[in-house]
Amino acid sequence: MAENKVLGERVGDVLRSRKLTMGTAESCTGGRIANMITLVAGSSDYFVGGVVSYSNEVKQHVLGVSEESLRQHGAVSREVVEQMAQGAIRTLGCDCAVATSGIAGPGGGTPEKPVGTVWIAAALKGEIVSHCFHFGTVRAENIQAAADAALTLLLDLLQKQHG
Repeated sequence: MAENKVLGERVGDVLRSRKLTMGTAESCTGGRIANMITLVAGSSDYFVGGVVSYSNEVKQHVLGVSEESLRQHGAVSREVVEQMAQGAIRTLGCDCAVATSGIAGPGGGTPEKPVGTVWIAAALKGEIVSHCFHFGTVRAENIQAAADAALTLLLDLLQKQHG
């Protein structure tokens, strides 16, 4: 738990110092990222909220993910997480956002997208970065690893744009 708070605090320190706000669009992490951010006292200064978009309908109707992207690439794809992150910024009215979509396990994997496959995107001021991760087969560990990776990706983007 302490390690989560440290990462959440690091992101919060950068957001607060730059007077930026953030939001989340989480599928496979189910709100874990929002939890890690809000464990930090004073996070209301920079965290506006999150969308847990477990279903494709919520991805489409709340975050604006295109039906075509879902059909062509599947929910666990670069195209979808990038649209989720951009949709969170638009829907929540924040400066930056992270998005996750993956197969936490233990079931649901395919040969092309095995259990532990997670796409993560971070978006800030018109720039978006995304990455595919391959974690293990243990659900709880995959969820935590994806949440950690999402905050690290956002932190890297924030530091890159600040430099």
